[in-house]
Amino acid sequence: MSGENQGGAIVPYSEEAKKPVVYPLRHGLKPPISRLGISWSRGNSLRVTVFRQPSEDSENEVGGKAVEVRLDGRDGEISDAQWRRIAYGSVSPFALLQSRKNSFASLSKISSTTSPFDAEWWEYVLEYSKDISSLLGNQTSTTQSLIEDPKEVLKKDPEPTSLKAAWELMESFYADKLSQAWLPERLVDWLADYDSLFSSTQETVHSKLVDFQKDLVSLQVIEDEPKYWEVMSSALAVGWLDIVVKLLRLHGSYQLDQLGNRETENGLVEAVAVLISKMPRMRPELEAGKLGECFKAKPDFMKAWEKWRAQIAKLECSTFWIQCAHRQTQEGLRNMLQIMLGNTNNLCTLTCHWMELYIAHFLYIRPFTVGLESMYGLAQKCIQLKPMAASHRLMGLLIGILGENIEVVLAECSKGFGPWMVTHAIEVLTAGSHQADTLLHEERDNLGGISMEELHRLVYAQVLSSHPLTWQIAPIYLTSCIKQGMGLLEILLYKQPVDHNQLLLKNLEICRLYELDSVSSNIMKIAGMYNWKHGKKGSGVYWLQQARDEARLNRIAQQMFDSVGRSISDESFRQWEGLIQLLGSEPKTAGGLEFLHKYRDFKKSLLQIRDGKTTDAARQAVESLISLMKNPSTPQRFWLPLLHDSLKLLNWEERPLLNVLQTNLLLNKLQELSIARLRPDFIEADLPPHALSSVRLALATNLGRATLEEQ
Repeated sequence: MSGENQGGAIVPYSEEAKKPVVYPLRHGLKPPISRLGISWSRGNSLRVTVFRQPSEDSENEVGGKAVEVRLDGRDGEISDAQWRRIAYGSVSPFALLQSRKNSFASLSKISSTTSPFDAEWWEYVLEYSKDISSLLGNQTSTTQSLIEDPKEVLKKDPEPTSLKAAWELMESFYADKLSQAWLPERLVDWLADYDSLFSSTQETVHSKLVDFQKDLVSLQVIEDEPKYWEVMSSALAVGWLDIVVKLLRLHGSYQLDQLGNRETENGLVEAVAVLISKMPRMRPELEAGKLGECFKAKPDFMKAWEKWRAQIAKLECSTFWIQCAHRQTQEGLRNMLQIMLGNTNNLCTLTCHWMELYIAHFLYIRPFTVGLESMYGLAQKCIQLKPMAASHRLMGLLIGILGENIEVVLAECSKGFGPWMVTHAIEVLTAGSHQADTLLHEERDNLGGISMEELHRLVYAQVLSSHPLTWQIAPIYLTSCIKQGMGLLEILLYKQPVDHNQLLLKNLEICRLYELDSVSSNIMKIAGMYNWKHGKKGSGVYWLQQARDEARLNRIAQQMFDSVGRSISDESFRQWEGLIQLLGSEPKTAGGLEFLHKYRDFKKSLLQIRDGKTTDAARQAVESLISLMKNPSTPQRFWLPLLHDSLKLLNWEERPLLNVLQTNLLLNKLQELSIARLRPDFIEADLPPHALSSVRLALATNLGRATLEEQ
């Protein structure tokens, strides 16, 4: 991209972005390949479908295969299952910090003296950072042997990850304000934990120690081995003092049968070991097992430093060196003294890349270095003296941090570690920095009016939404986006399938948590129609009732009436009796299906009459019939079938069950029905031809009997 076109870019594009990236495609099919199909898969991956050319000889061969190609640049350090564990684990710290941020914002509106960058805010951010760091793994091994192997140089700790290394870098420089005074020492510890990450692309002090560990068992006279002195000097250069002292104590002069003959040599070895273990360190404390003397105050550290250097110089000029008969020991020990005196040539020779040389400068040449500006200048000098064999994402991130360039830090996080890292690291980057806070929260026109913080959260939420196992936590991040979050959350909820009941309930629970009542109602309507169309009639009616969708319930009632036929026969009644039961005791919520609820009571009364029940059951059936005929929800085309089913009631032998008023009501309904039959859209009931005349005759007879009885 030319410079003219980069004016609106947040992070300028480099020419490297134009270079094509090659992704391996391991499909395992035999040639010839006829065609490829490419589509998006879960997350930031492509699904590539490979098809073979069919031939006569390939009857037993697989015709094709689908493989996934990742585009996120992951190097396999963290598995998909571990990534999901991290994603779920980071939700709680993120949500807690957002809650505290909202509380701070509310207080700032009340009091003008309250600011989100008050002294206690960075403590909340540091707590958040520690919680996230604990998810990324523990660098200390939880299992320790009861018997320590004297020849075990490196402990068998869990394999470190670049993700945790990057997070600890940002925590040290941005979140932990207490460590600002001893940042160089934090970098010493950081390299000790993560130097092995660089061993895959080039030689490191850690890889030297690993190789030497393998040879250590077979060495008889260890001090005669040049690699012994080289490895020890390299470890000393980067400040791994405990390892150096342990290796020195493996020297042959410590053996009981050698002490008498090599007393001077052993004294020199022990003197160097004591000097190393007493090295002054500008830091509050050291971990258990680490060597050195800690000083919190700079004046005390300077005095101790000068005294320590004077002791080294005094030993270096001692006459005891002449009495040391073992040449390799003499040269090795004096070389180590030169390292502690800050000999630049020795440090440059014994370190493997610029970060190790950088640490060596902090330890032995510039121990009083403070401020990011001076640290950045020293880093540039070390890069020129000892460049890395291959670029590493951690180094790009460190340079961005030292250069105090938030845009570069964000770009390196995004490029090297993906959306999760950027989304959660923003909270650390803005801790106590007005400049970073302004940059990340400023609304930008080229981003559609949203801030960079919201943009990265939306991107991460999209990644979560694309996977069926992580979409449930996407709402946490979407709701933290003021501009576009809620709109995208509604889209996400609408896109979830409704065929699985547990997933549907989860969807509705999310709607309840975020008070999305209209979305919840629409989702229940969608679920109701889906279940109805796929044959789950009861579930369909249930969800439509929950949504109180009267219009669709009325349409379903009409559709259901059509499906069971034109008459309300015993057979058709059995088909919908379950739905009638589902309506419950509150027919108001059932819309047009209220008719079925009343018809159920009427049908039960008729069944009792057939079973030989008393006249009371017949009167109850008459009351249900009158209620049905009066109710406006009863479809007109069912009036005649209802009356035809009631012929036994109309012709009751003992006495008329309907009075004159009730009989006239039914006659009027019959008259309305006769007029309605003249309309072209009227649907005739499936009844015998003489049904209408039979009902008329029964009503006329009942009217006469009722009139005589009332007189």
